[in-house]
Amino acid sequence: MMTNHTPHADLREFLERCDAAGELVRMKGVHWDLEMGAIAEIVNHKRAEAPAILFEDIPDYPGMRVLSGATNSSKRLAITLGFPEPAHPMDVVQAYRNRMKTFQPIPPREVETGSIFDVVDRDDDVNVLKFPVPKLHELDGGRYIGTHDQVIMRDPDEGWINLGTYRVMVHDEKSVGLWMSPGKQGRQIRQKYTDRGQPTPVLICVGMDPLMFLASGNELKWGLSEYDYAGGHRGAPFETVRSELYGLPMPAHAEIVLEGEIMPGDDKIEGPFGEFTGYYANHPSEQPVVRVRRVYHRKNPILTMASPMRPPSDFNFSKCVMKSGMIWDEIESAGLAGVKGVWVHEAGAARMFNVISIKQAFAGHAKQAGLLAAGCQSGSYMGRYVVVVDDDVDPSDMFDVMWAICTRADPAQDIDIIRRAWSGPLDPIYDSASSTNSRAIIDACRPFERIKNGSFPPVARGSKELIAQVEAKFADVLKKI
Repeated sequence: MMTNHTPHADLREFLERCDAAGELVRMKGVHWDLEMGAIAEIVNHKRAEAPAILFEDIPDYPGMRVLSGATNSSKRLAITLGFPEPAHPMDVVQAYRNRMKTFQPIPPREVETGSIFDVVDRDDDVNVLKFPVPKLHELDGGRYIGTHDQVIMRDPDEGWINLGTYRVMVHDEKSVGLWMSPGKQGRQIRQKYTDRGQPTPVLICVGMDPLMFLASGNELKWGLSEYDYAGGHRGAPFETVRSELYGLPMPAHAEIVLEGEIMPGDDKIEGPFGEFTGYYANHPSEQPVVRVRRVYHRKNPILTMASPMRPPSDFNFSKCVMKSGMIWDEIESAGLAGVKGVWVHEAGAARMFNVISIKQAFAGHAKQAGLLAAGCQSGSYMGRYVVVVDDDVDPSDMFDVMWAICTRADPAQDIDIIRRAWSGPLDPIYDSASSTNSRAIIDACRPFERIKNGSFPPVARGSKELIAQVEAKFADVLKKI
């Protein structure tokens, strides 16, 4: 696979590139009721970096399609971001970090029309169940149209556009429930409208360029629009068109967009829903209702789907890679030197087990790394464990990391606890009284003073030169083993 020097035009061209790279599987006849969710679980639990799945010929929905796992492999992430073909997931993380050294956001460009206007359903003609909206898990409270989505809102004070990935449950043909975790930017924006007694204008895009999903699903700094961030990675502006009701910017070549509003006090029971931590962590609750008044879509639209579940899922690998790069960028930008690698592990649901590899330069260096990684924007929400390791440890190799914890970290000396940190109801051990959790910073580096005085024991393994010499000498035998 070669680097794509020109960005893909839309989701459909992206899928053509994935297909050409052997990264797409097509499945026919899969039903929306539990079967799509079960297939996503089977495929993504079967092997690491599973292919994307395009569900076609869906019963009762001729011409419509559903996509699972759009960015959930190193190769597909490279296609999405325009990076060279990676040999290892860490290559994508490094490419991200290299790009961020000169990165500049690029705002979207407004155009008059786009393929999202192929079909427009208004008011009485609105029916969100015209699409093959999946019910993903057996205990889910309903069908969820918003999982691999972006919810688009305008901040009423500052005017900037926020796009966030929040879950959206179908109540009926013309209304959906919108769940946003406390502290998230979309929820803060919604609260501003509610405090004024005003309706909150909302767009819900459920079929977009996967680069937009990567932007919407991660924590960016307040005031930086995900349109601008994604445009900077694309190297060209995204095209947007104004929605009919509220003039919000819609991706001009998206597959499906819903438009409506949230009225203050208009709530309805939402959930439960199997979430990315691997649990039905929050109980059904009263959540805001979006009254849908416009449905825009392309002909033969593709609905994008993410199926949260006990890891690994059809999206959390891509979250791990992106978060690794974002944490790396933030902690280096904060002044931390000597970072050799960052990896966010799938077993921690792409948030709860983050490893930083450093080349120690001074006493306290490891502590600085741990504190920065635990508190930065990309690593703060629902964190649990931050592990700092030496540069001879591969942060993406869980065995290597656990070996370092077991042999270089003293529990009484090298584990620090941070209390009352940012969490949310999706955390299965969330403290609902304080709306916070605690997290541990584990210094699994060799004590710096013992490196300096040479008293820490050397690692028992062959030198790189010896291993290479013996591998070359006995290559014929070793290749059979």
